[in-house]
Amino acid sequence: MGDNPAMTWNFTKMQGAGNDFVVLDGVRQTIEMTPERARALGDRHFGIGADQILLVEPATRPDADFRYRIFNADGSEVEHCGNGARCFVRFVHEQGLSDKNPLRAEIATGIIVLDETPAGEVTVDMGVTRFEPAALPFDASGLDTLPQGEDTLYRLPLREAAVDLSIVAISNPHAVQVVEDIALADVAGQGPQIESHPRFARRVNAGFMQIVDRRHIRLRVYERGAGETLACGTGACAAVAAGIRRGLLDSPVQVQTRGGMLTVAWNGQQLRMTGPAESVFHGQVDIDRLVLSLATRR
Repeated sequence: MGDNPAMTWNFTKMQGAGNDFVVLDGVRQTIEMTPERARALGDRHFGIGADQILLVEPATRPDADFRYRIFNADGSEVEHCGNGARCFVRFVHEQGLSDKNPLRAEIATGIIVLDETPAGEVTVDMGVTRFEPAALPFDASGLDTLPQGEDTLYRLPLREAAVDLSIVAISNPHAVQVVEDIALADVAGQGPQIESHPRFARRVNAGFMQIVDRRHIRLRVYERGAGETLACGTGACAAVAAGIRRGLLDSPVQVQTRGGMLTVAWNGQQLRMTGPAESVFHGQVDIDRLVLSLATRR
């Protein structure tokens, strides 16, 4: 491929349980990502369309095989994306960038380990899970709290009501609530309020979890910078960890998202997620022409 002064980027469109991505090889081509370029790629009407843009780059530390960066459809760069991580390892193998299995990927907050299984799924070791408010960070001062199992729920006031949230940091910040019926959950109303609540310094992913039984949940997530997506890998992990800490779930847990099934296992230390990752199509995009085209439409 090589560097291309015309700024034509080769890309692959991928999806993991319906969470969709534009994946870029920043090893064999020069990719200078900006918020404007990420927004243009993610635009579903005038761009390629994606929940997130994934960028594979050479590692900057000796204990990693590659660097893995994630940009939301609104142009913001985020710490982690679990469904994207599965697509990342499938992309690296399909593109011939490496035949290592498992792979070690450098993300903003450390190293994650990814393993492609013989059955065609990918298992991701999701790294450290933390529950203290400072890890998100989250300003819990003055809020009512409710102990449940080993967890502490924080009552967050919204416009119409207050919601009891589990606070989980899996590189990304998450706030998880339990709902009676996922189909009736007010994701569109409460999701944006929680996501942009001023108590979350870097915004937050808002999870809505329905307990089906102790090894099965249904989940919807309103993601930072993307809105509700068909699946959220770190959101699934956060929900399972919160449910186990609350005493409501037993590992491993099947997580039914709108886009497909994920499996999450957590023993209180190691957190592993397994699910699908598929390439949809390959293409090329003149990125600066696309950015200019979108700019003239606004």
